[in-house]
Amino acid sequence: MTTYYDVPADLLIIGLADKMGSYEQINAPEWASQVKTGTHRERPPVQDDWWQTRAASILRKVAIKGPIGTNRISQEFGGAKNRGVKKNKAVSGSRNVSRKILQQLADSGLIENSMNSAGTVNHGRIISPAGQALLDEVAHSVRAVAEEKYPGLERY
Repeated sequence: MTTYYDVPADLLIIGLADKMGSYEQINAPEWASQVKTGTHRERPPVQDDWWQTRAASILRKVAIKGPIGTNRISQEFGGAKNRGVKKNKAVSGSRNVSRKILQQLADSGLIENSMNSAGTVNHGRIISPAGQALLDEVAHSVRAVAEEKYPGLERY
């Protein structure tokens, strides 16, 4: 069975974004059309489905790097802020966008809070079995396209 580790991220995220439209909990708030995705950006996103694409990317990141929290997710989507004459500075992305998408993914049952009984500091969100199944299903469906685009993947 093909997993989300076996296909390139760009093809997986496009396939996941299409599936995110079928979940009624995952939808862009009314303010999403006017908001920037971080202080390092000058303008809001121009794509109509940027919220579903970001949700798909966050779901993939939670699966790979989990347990992970809002702050770390926002750092993943940060970038270099142009400060004029001074050197560029690394800044985080919008924590509000990351937090809202994580809440929507949790409401839809794709991620869950980690129940860490060992008492360590690894708190955050992890992928749920439903989210794992969705990722593997989409990865299996885009496998043929990935093999056409990248011929070396046939060996794996």
